[in-house]
Amino acid sequence: MPKISVMIPCYNEEENVREIADAVISEIEGKLPKYEYELLFIDNDSQDRTREYLRKMCNDNKNIKAIFNAKNFGQFNSPYYGLCQTTGDCTIAMCCDFQDPVEMIPKLVKEWENGYKIVCAIKTSSKENKFIRFLRTSYYKLIKKLSDVDQIEHFTGFGLYDKKFIEVLRNLDDSTPFLRGIVAELGYKRKDIEYEQQERKAGKTHNNFYTLYDAAMLSFTSYTKAGLRAATIIGFLMSAISMVIAVVYLIMKLIYWDRFVAGMTPVLLCVCVLGSVQLFFIGFLGEYVLSINKRMMKRPLVIEEERINFENTDECK
Repeated sequence: MPKISVMIPCYNEEENVREIADAVISEIEGKLPKYEYELLFIDNDSQDRTREYLRKMCNDNKNIKAIFNAKNFGQFNSPYYGLCQTTGDCTIAMCCDFQDPVEMIPKLVKEWENGYKIVCAIKTSSKENKFIRFLRTSYYKLIKKLSDVDQIEHFTGFGLYDKKFIEVLRNLDDSTPFLRGIVAELGYKRKDIEYEQQERKAGKTHNNFYTLYDAAMLSFTSYTKAGLRAATIIGFLMSAISMVIAVVYLIMKLIYWDRFVAGMTPVLLCVCVLGSVQLFFIGFLGEYVLSINKRMMKRPLVIEEERINFENTDECK
């Protein structure tokens, strides 16, 4: 029988982890009876009872697997690593908090059965905070215009990936992977289907301004040249404007040497403007340097502390 893998990353999800497992298993057994399944949880060093519950779930059901990271390796590395550890003919990646509806699983599988290798679930609407929704929409439109790769709007990674594409992910030598960008850049035979993102069922979201900013900067530095080009162009324009002002100032001083008194105000304004522009682009260029540095160090995606219900402890590593 063909096998469906469902990969669910989790961090402090004691209120959701058992419920999401029951819901996914019920959906597959009820609507996709011709498929075997494996349910893989990758835990990013939870500090609550998530691991306790996962151990019990794995003990009760051998189709449930778990990987425990030795520490928290971030919101990008852990899910990506989890995808690479699945063994199914296709893999579905989804969140643990029920924002990705389990009812979408049969729809994803149906499109895969129709021959698509990647099926992306696209949020057309969301029950999240309207202001956050506005910021996300603005970000997606901006990155889509600036990127050399046709980025996928309102795609969070929730979707289905054929085992051939999972193999592509395994072979990528990227220590800072950005799955959404990789799917947009390397994904083939792709189908987008729409859904409404639900509210988090229980617990507290782990997203904050820093995590959202981190995601935005990773996508910008990985898939756009806009920051570097903007620094070059704006730097040239500011230099040209400064030169023109300096020449005009000199001419006016030479012609009206006894009456032209500009004072220190223009000088201070120019220094403040140029200084702020320089600081902004130094920080922006620093993001590119940081991204390059992370990739050059070749750190592992995660370090495992424990894995449960894998037939071979080295399976898929």
